[in-house]
Amino acid sequence: MSYKEKLSDLAVLGGEKAFASPLHVGRPNLGDTNAFLERTKAILDSRWLSNDGPMVKEFEQRISEYTGVKHCVAMCNATVALEIAIRALELKGEVIVPSYTFIATAHALQWQEITPVFADMDPATHNVDPCQIERLITPRTTGIIGVHVWGRACETAAIEEIANRKGLKVMFDAAHAFGCTNKGRMTGAAGACEVFSFHATKFLNSFEGGAVVTNDDQLAAKMRLMRNFGFVDYDRVIYPGTNGKMTEICAAMGLTSLDAINELIATNRRNYEAYQGNLKALPGISFIQYALEERNNYHYLVVEVDPDVATLNRDELVAVLHAENVLARKYFWPGCHRMEPYRSLHPEAALGLEVTERIASQIMVLPGGQAVGLEDIADITAIIRNALERAEEVRHALRSKSNLSS
Repeated sequence: MSYKEKLSDLAVLGGEKAFASPLHVGRPNLGDTNAFLERTKAILDSRWLSNDGPMVKEFEQRISEYTGVKHCVAMCNATVALEIAIRALELKGEVIVPSYTFIATAHALQWQEITPVFADMDPATHNVDPCQIERLITPRTTGIIGVHVWGRACETAAIEEIANRKGLKVMFDAAHAFGCTNKGRMTGAAGACEVFSFHATKFLNSFEGGAVVTNDDQLAAKMRLMRNFGFVDYDRVIYPGTNGKMTEICAAMGLTSLDAINELIATNRRNYEAYQGNLKALPGISFIQYALEERNNYHYLVVEVDPDVATLNRDELVAVLHAENVLARKYFWPGCHRMEPYRSLHPEAALGLEVTERIASQIMVLPGGQAVGLEDIADITAIIRNALERAEEVRHALRSKSNLSS
């Protein structure tokens, strides 16, 4: 019997947990297990486990074909892909990035002694505001990194126009955006390059993995050198590099995921529409909208909680859901500018990030993907509705628990 059917009490009010096992945000999607095992056997039989093997080459080719971008350079993960792309573009000094992004976007710069300068967001899209970018440009600025938050493309044309006018280089963090379109064209062709993530928690995964896609022949060749220590053949090194190579087993998982991409998108869209329908009438609860004219992977199921309208705030709802074993997440809270080392290095940054500060305190991401069914979504949304209807009881219980724990 579902939570909705038995109308049990909330766990924070003394009831049993709605879910015996935790429901995670980003639990891995899986393709055909047998197809993956066949690829694994082929890898083991060949004894070619890494170093640009046939699985990696096929994965790169299929990513290029899917995105319509000339080159795909597969990497061991998206953070290394960001670092290599940044270094290949010879960025230095200051680079403007949104604060509302996963911390790796900023760390990939700071790791190379480049200063990330944090720009505020557009509250309607959660993407970086191009007007805010322009006001942050200084003589030390060498580039801009835009981020496609939730897979919805940022204003690439406006950002590229600013970069061209100011003589800056521009690239995009597309970690969320594989399978999504930008003005009707598959994400991947904007700026000098774009970086995808194929981490286990992403819509399409290769266990661990990432890639840089670009239409620039020279940039692609440079990054291929850099991901393999600068080797141009067996014994000759012609450029500084690191070990950023994707392994064959990761490529095999990536290929298996690609085989299932239409099925994964269909499952994600089903979940998105179920959450959207169940939450639309709740005051102060806004569910993210994906543009009907664009393709999307529907991977991120994002709720914005308006504390001036909703009877409970975001943090209270997250606590309610966690008590039920629904491990909702506070993305990307509290914003890169409030994480170390940036909080200490730039304590004044929050003064120019008013929208980021507000939105980061209101966003809640719910579980999705193949691990969540329609009955689970009905239960999750029933919990949210029940909690909002009994807000005073819930708030009192949460405060009592907080006092006991302190």
